[in-house]
Amino acid sequence: MRIEKERIHIRNEKPIRKGKFVLYWMQASQRAEWNHALEYAILRANELKQPLLVFFGLTESFPEANLRHFAFMLEGLHETQRKLAKRNIKMVVLHISPDEGVLRLAPDASLVVTDMGYLKIQKKWREKVAKELPCLFVEVESDVVVPVAVASSREEYAARTIRPKIVKHLPRFLVPVEETPVTLSSLSFPPIPGELDLSHPGRVLSLLQTDTSVAPVTASQGGTEEAKKRLQAFISQKLSSYAFSRNDPGCDGLSGMSPYLHFGQISPLYIAWEITKAQVPQIHKEAYLEELIIRRELAVNFVHYNPHYDSFQALPRWAQKTLIAHAQDPRPYLYSLEVLESAKTHDPLWNAAQKELLVRGIIHGYVRMYWGKKILEWTKDPEEAFAIALYLNNKYALDGRDPNSFTGVAWCFGKHDRPFQERPIYGKVRPMKRGARTVASQKKYIERVFAPDVTL
Repeated sequence: MRIEKERIHIRNEKPIRKGKFVLYWMQASQRAEWNHALEYAILRANELKQPLLVFFGLTESFPEANLRHFAFMLEGLHETQRKLAKRNIKMVVLHISPDEGVLRLAPDASLVVTDMGYLKIQKKWREKVAKELPCLFVEVESDVVVPVAVASSREEYAARTIRPKIVKHLPRFLVPVEETPVTLSSLSFPPIPGELDLSHPGRVLSLLQTDTSVAPVTASQGGTEEAKKRLQAFISQKLSSYAFSRNDPGCDGLSGMSPYLHFGQISPLYIAWEITKAQVPQIHKEAYLEELIIRRELAVNFVHYNPHYDSFQALPRWAQKTLIAHAQDPRPYLYSLEVLESAKTHDPLWNAAQKELLVRGIIHGYVRMYWGKKILEWTKDPEEAFAIALYLNNKYALDGRDPNSFTGVAWCFGKHDRPFQERPIYGKVRPMKRGARTVASQKKYIERVFAPDVTL
């Protein structure tokens, strides 16, 4: 088993201790396959002739998490727990802040391995653990194809600047992840106080002090197997036209992978590998890989290097300056958060996008850009618009609170873009008059979202 050294980050200078097991703190990469952090932990456990214990901390402290997010995540975690058991690995899930849970289990650990997170709270957890652990702490990067620091050592301006930097490394990093046999089983470990039974998700959800106003999405089931099933359906039915259909909301030609990527239930590397093997014209594979690797990893670059990624201050100076200069421009409509949230504007296409978000936890990628641009146009100033767009997206989207989400909202306000001809409200930020290329496409999208079987 080969894991590229650039994926492996030593987070402290503590020694490997003579403990009872190796501990893998699973948090970002919530899967039992194509997971570099898991395989690295298995390798180290085998070297030490010790079993591997996997820990996951279930906490309400993750910003803006609600019942919708937890329900989807728990479906995936239950599957991951079962799959790990088949590999003779015990997975313990505790209702505790992840950092505190790791430190509780650490006294018996020889070393601790974790996956890599790019958001501020994920970094905060890992920094605390690195400081307080009594043993070696290793972070392994498994949710990007090319490790973020290999691609670039700084925040990139746009896709065109990061693309060549990523592309030159793809031959080395776009390779399958081999599974390592487990030498010693951990399945006989005694129960740990507070261990949750994931076979009863309703009981687990009832323990959480979280926002219950956002219902789970019944049409989307979490988990690696569901993600793989959807991916194969996309490859066989939609990939052959992707380059032409991806920006057509009327034909529903997207893969639907973003929620599964957000929760780490499927590896972007696995998706990329499957796409490269597909028997379709290269133009369609390249179009998909552009979104999956270049655009997605540009988003990771953004949140990793820009500490203001969740605020108006993350925008380039030219965008901030021009939007503020036009903040007092008359708006054709002014809507409150309540009107926007309930999808009751004058615009049928925007209402359809918001309803898709409310009910399905997604918005078609092309329409999402229109959705964000119109919030800028219909609120009293750009800073309020930015906050509202991020709030709605993070609250309702299954892939909310993700590097892609923060970047997608920021793009609507000029991030990773260039100045355009100056106009009212938008200033030099790119406008977007239509959310679909044709009237027919727009009509089909609205009809699909407002179909009789879709209810608020």
